[in-house]
Amino acid sequence: MATVPDAGTSVGGYEETLLAWGLAQQASELDPEPEGKRLEAVLVAPEEVIAESDPYPDFLNIFHVRTREQVIRREVLLELGAPYSAELAEETARNLRKLGIFSVVRVVPVKGREPGGVALLVITKDLWSLRLNQTWDVVGSFLRALRLQGTEKNFLGRNQQLAVDFLLRPDTMSFGQTYINRRVGGSRWYLGETASLIIGRESGELEGSSGTVVLQRPLYSLSTPWSFSTSVDWNISTTRVFKGTEIWQLPYPDGEPVPYVYETRDVSVGAGYTRSYGEASKKNVSGGVTAYRRKYEAPASAPLDDAQREWLRVNHLPRSEEAIYASLSLSAYDARYEVLRDVDAYALSEDFQIGHSVVTTVRYAPPVYAAAAHYAELGAALRYRWRWGDALTTVSAGGAIRRALGEGAGWTNRRWAAEVHQVSPKVLGGRFVARGLLDVNIDDLFDRVSLLGGANGLRGSALDAYSGKRLLLVNLEYRTAPWVFHTLHLGGVLFYDAGSAFERRPNLVHSVGVGIRFLFPQFNVNVFRLDFGYVLNDARPAVGQRITFTGGQITEYRPSILETPLR
Repeated sequence: MATVPDAGTSVGGYEETLLAWGLAQQASELDPEPEGKRLEAVLVAPEEVIAESDPYPDFLNIFHVRTREQVIRREVLLELGAPYSAELAEETARNLRKLGIFSVVRVVPVKGREPGGVALLVITKDLWSLRLNQTWDVVGSFLRALRLQGTEKNFLGRNQQLAVDFLLRPDTMSFGQTYINRRVGGSRWYLGETASLIIGRESGELEGSSGTVVLQRPLYSLSTPWSFSTSVDWNISTTRVFKGTEIWQLPYPDGEPVPYVYETRDVSVGAGYTRSYGEASKKNVSGGVTAYRRKYEAPASAPLDDAQREWLRVNHLPRSEEAIYASLSLSAYDARYEVLRDVDAYALSEDFQIGHSVVTTVRYAPPVYAAAAHYAELGAALRYRWRWGDALTTVSAGGAIRRALGEGAGWTNRRWAAEVHQVSPKVLGGRFVARGLLDVNIDDLFDRVSLLGGANGLRGSALDAYSGKRLLLVNLEYRTAPWVFHTLHLGGVLFYDAGSAFERRPNLVHSVGVGIRFLFPQFNVNVFRLDFGYVLNDARPAVGQRITFTGGQITEYRPSILETPLR
């Protein structure tokens, strides 16, 4: 069940321009009362990346193959001759938006040719698919990460993705490739694979590789009864943990600091099956089996003695282990969705699930061979979201715990997090957005440490200035309505941040600042942000280091345990 803006009202100029174009293309009129009428036809109006209403030269369309009509039609969930269902039309629109190849999707009922009939009109506008995707994290003059990905996201208009990938980090650079086919042979099966070679920047030598291969039949609609997935993952690399611009020097109690550097050897393979029940109130039951081997140790070439290596392993490295575990999961949620605009993106429709969402997972790893870990593990994530008129309130929580069995039995891996996220109604055209987050890591086997400072939540402070196994963070923003200039959507932000990464007691650091957000809807659906912050009650870095430039909103930085309690 979903609620969308009235198709006949001007709620978003960019999308409404496309809606008017699509209706004119098919010489159609909106049907104000379509529910239950017999579906006569499915009409498709696919628009180019550069439309006549856009300010860019349309010869650019030569370099883009528009999405093929059959790609759009095969996502339509309504059947010809069946009664029209607004819920299925809205689910069709959500599924098309999830593909990531359209900037705009509108699915509307139009008047049929016969009395008692209705037609479905699907209007889409392609995103520019042949692109050099750029993701970067810049604090002052320090480039924390840069990803350049030459991508064809919609190869020959078939909704297949080809990519070559370059990732630059302070210590490494990697070269890789990706292939994704969401409909293998026109079926409902998904195939995706990615692989990268990792090269050390200082040595210029190959340090390892990483990659993933996934084959699955997903739950493509609320009425899909089952899904199946299988995957292989690996990461063979050298991990260097940076604090600020330098490798973190850990305070060794009996001598010189020890660099936070270790070898990572992770390999896993798994398969799972899901059975889905209900439509308005969904319940999915999943079972699976996974085998993995994780090994972490100081590099053989590191100038460390045995005592330093043991101290690093015991106190700071993730836990090395191997196991085969069986898992059972239950997810339950309300299949209610709302569409809003000007929350995280400008002018474009954003889908939000309303009501409850619960995920619980239990795992058991038996001692099937001598070296295998023996444990039981439990994780849960809960979320509830309310819509109050044009406002949204979201409360989330997640937690996990492990019980080691056999010799050395005991509780461990205890971690929990909670978040409250509030989006206000529109005030002077813009919105207030507030978020409070607490992440508590009690005795994590994988020694995860939260780093805070810069673009990841506490703007205006030095990059990764604060560290600890626990995190408290508050963000408050006023996001103005966008100013639209030839489809460029440009907005401003006033913000207040307060945060602490700590071990026992938080010591909140406060900052305030201003920023801008901009969006080119022909080329991206996520905003870019440029922020300048000023720390009120702690050390202030040089002016250049108070500037952050990256993609997405600040509220997208949140612990994964809130969505996936067991990694």
